Formats: sequence, C-alpha cells, structure tokens
Amino acid sequence: MLLRVDPSSPEPLFQQLADQVRRAVARGELSAGTRLPAARELSTSLDINLHTVLRAYQELRDEGVIELRRGRGAVVARTDDLAALHEAVERLVQTARRLDVPPATTLALLKEALR
Repeated sequence: MLLRVDPSSPEPLFQQLADQVRRAVARGELSAGTRLPAARELSTSLDINLHTVLRAYQELRDEGVIELRRGRGAVVARTDDLAALHEAVERLVQTARRLDVPPATTLALLKEALR
C-alpha cells in the first residue's frame, strides 16, 4: 500500500495517513492481518516526523481498525463488510456532482449528519 501526504493541505498529516488506511480497509484493499509499514520506515519514506505516524497509528488503534503489537508492528485488525456503505457514499458523490455542490459543502453536510 502506498501512503502519501500533502504538506500543503490544511488537514493534519497524521489525519491524512489515518484516513488513507481507513479508506483502504473500507474498500477491501487491506484485509485483516495485513501488516502496515513500520512507523519508522514510513516516517523516513514520507519525510515526516516519527511521532506523526505514531499518532495516526494510535488513532487507528483506538478505533479498532489496527492492532499495535510489539515486535510485529501495525496489523489490520478488522475488515468489516462496508460494501453497502461504500455504494451509498458513491451515490452521494454522484448526486452532489450532478447538483454541482462543492466537495467542501458535501463533506460539511455529511459531517453534520454524522453528529
């Protein structure tokens, strides 16, 4: 899995990493038991602080998406079948595009609905 960060984005780097892993799990690109890159290796390859990667991994651990195991690293813990949710999100995106609603507005509406 290729993880990337955009330092110019207003979204924090740790959040960018965590979101990418969440999406990959939701899409079925990462299955249970899949090992993620070691935090030190990932921080070096992305040229970011080690603690940034660790914060992303800790957030994912707290959500139950990954397990952090000493000596084994970060491992995907669960891969819920989110196919129906993924399809609903795709329909939402298509509708927003058809109505010419900006992505930021669509995201704000979705976040508000999730509260």
